[in-house]
Amino acid sequence: MIRNVLQDIPEKKSGGSARPGCVSIVGAGPGDPELLTLKAVRILQHADVILYDRLINISILEHAQADAEMVSVGKQYGNPSVTQEEINRKMISEAHQGRAVVRLKGGDPFIFGRGGEECLELSRHGIPFEVVPGISSISAVPAYAGIPLTMRNLATGFTVISGHLHPASSSYDWSVLKNISTLVILMGLNNLSGIIQKLILHGKPPDTPVALISRGTTPKQEVITGSLSDITAKSKGIASPAIIVIGQVAAYHKSLNWFQPDITPDEISRAPKSLHTSLTFNKTAASL
Repeated sequence: MIRNVLQDIPEKKSGGSARPGCVSIVGAGPGDPELLTLKAVRILQHADVILYDRLINISILEHAQADAEMVSVGKQYGNPSVTQEEINRKMISEAHQGRAVVRLKGGDPFIFGRGGEECLELSRHGIPFEVVPGISSISAVPAYAGIPLTMRNLATGFTVISGHLHPASSSYDWSVLKNISTLVILMGLNNLSGIIQKLILHGKPPDTPVALISRGTTPKQEVITGSLSDITAKSKGIASPAIIVIGQVAAYHKSLNWFQPDITPDEISRAPKSLHTSLTFNKTAASL
């Protein structure tokens, strides 16, 4: 039975004598539901409450028991969202009631997923927790686009950065990044033009291959290829989330493009919306 989400959730359950439940911070993988781990499936099957992000494949929730409460707490760039503080309060409140809570995140929770922040908050409140790693979009999405991030004698390593920095973060040293053989950028679509300009300004050759992979591993996957000199113009209309791969390996997409998405509505658009509740968002909440 799906119950309503409480508003103004208290920090602790009154009385506070009950043994707190456990919170599982679970990675849902990059989008293809078959990339979910066996451990994640087992934990979902025993969850009382599932707080899930916007980018997960909704069909994954079919693994949950019928009476589990499923709460959408997803964030979207530039739109009002549930705050991180509200999510933390919900996890803590439910755990204090002795419930098994799953915090379900796209990809891997400890890679650009705020999983570390949530674990710190749970630890401060004495809530037992565990972390279930998920397959990260960093490696899975390029693989589904036929782009190997490393190749002998061509790319012996790769560097991953966020294209959307926290206001308190230091800026990147682009004079160093321009020398990286394979650069993978997450959450950078809205800042693509500036990223390209910085790389070229610091000496990255304009003819360096680039690939943009939108909604990777899903039936709506789209791949745009080009070079630093023309990728910004080619990117018009591409949907987020998208991963940017910069380097010679991006050119392999043309010959290694093995994944052919079906031209059908994906599981997210077919999800039964009536089965899910949402935390009330704060209109002034910060974006991702």
